[in-house]
Amino acid sequence: MVNTLAPETTERAAGPRSAGPAVNERGQTRRRRRQAVVAYLFLAPTLLFFAVFLILPLGFALLLSMSRWAGFDLGDIDPVGLDNFTGLFADGSTFLAPILTNTLLFALGTVALALAGSVLVATCIDNLRFQGLWRTLYFLPIVTTVVAVGNVWKYMYEPGGLVNGVLNALGLGSVAFLQDPDTALPSVVVVQAWASVGSAILILTAGLKSIPESYYEAAALDGAGPATVFWKITLPLLRPSLLFVCITQFLTGLQSFALIIVMTKGGPGDATNVAALEMYRQAFSYGDWGTASAAAFVLFVVVLVVTLVQLWIFRRKGEDA
Repeated sequence: MVNTLAPETTERAAGPRSAGPAVNERGQTRRRRRQAVVAYLFLAPTLLFFAVFLILPLGFALLLSMSRWAGFDLGDIDPVGLDNFTGLFADGSTFLAPILTNTLLFALGTVALALAGSVLVATCIDNLRFQGLWRTLYFLPIVTTVVAVGNVWKYMYEPGGLVNGVLNALGLGSVAFLQDPDTALPSVVVVQAWASVGSAILILTAGLKSIPESYYEAAALDGAGPATVFWKITLPLLRPSLLFVCITQFLTGLQSFALIIVMTKGGPGDATNVAALEMYRQAFSYGDWGTASAAAFVLFVVVLVVTLVQLWIFRRKGEDA
């Protein structure tokens, strides 16, 4: 006799097994959703902080950059389109020259001095005893307030100050460091570079420690001198640290404000006036928040372009940043 119930029984038995993967998939989907909800709940405070203190101010600054506003009543915001941007680069405007030019020169000078000084000092410290002590001593200017650093150097630059005293002892005449338009900007650049060397030294000494000692041993066996070892081994392998220091120092120089307002207030004339100081003046001294916001976005574009160019240059030299 043929068992006609066997196929039906088989189908019934197979039914729940075939539904198993679908049920498991739905369960996994629900679990992933619950995990995503929990993750966003944990991220909510940070996202809220990010929105309130970055996204909203950025949007408001963009609105102001295309408006005229004195900084009091929000109802007085008067849209003017791109007039604020065109005004920055119009004939007779001082924003492009000397302000933006001073900003770039200040940043370039700071990077050049700080990078050269930190590489030299970090290399020397790497060959000394008590390296932690030396790194701490060079790091002290970083933890000192900018106001204190600026005022100390301001008095040192005075005609009767320490720097001119040393020059006079060497038989040289006094120099009006902060009063002469030709020397004011370089004088502030020296202070900014001196104050930022400490952080660069910490990064570069860490980079030097990461270079395998076997490279130096092989170079010694080949009879390579100190200069050859430095140029052919140390500097190429130090490139990631140099890239980081270069970019961070340049960004700091482009946005510098406190040191200049303490030491020179942008003078004499506009000899040391930079973009950040001009934004402050336009907003808080002249009540022109539209021009100040437009200048801020121009500075943002400059910072972005300079950073991308630096990354491109280092990548062309074989460093994947």
